[in-house]
Amino acid sequence: MESEVAIGRIVKVLRGKGQDGLAVIIGIVDDRFVLIADGDKRRFDDPKKKNLLHLELTEAVSSEVVNSMQETGRVTNAKLRFAIQKYIERKGE
Repeated sequence: MESEVAIGRIVKVLRGKGQDGLAVIIGIVDDRFVLIADGDKRRFDDPKKKNLLHLELTEAVSSEVVNSMQETGRVTNAKLRFAIQKYIERKGE
């Protein structure tokens, strides 16, 4: 896996209810688990703890999410949705 685990990294969910959906890493629990949220079904205040084996890391990291987390320790759900939307548009899907 060439992409490293980082706050703000956009991931594709491979397993579970949100399968095939996109989300953003908003927290790192340990070397196996991260917290993800998409700002829609999965809010920032109620992130999903996911095993890294069930995620595909994309090459995209949202600078908005990273900056927001560094400045305030949190990020708005709108920013998460925006980051995912921007990623989808860049991929041209």
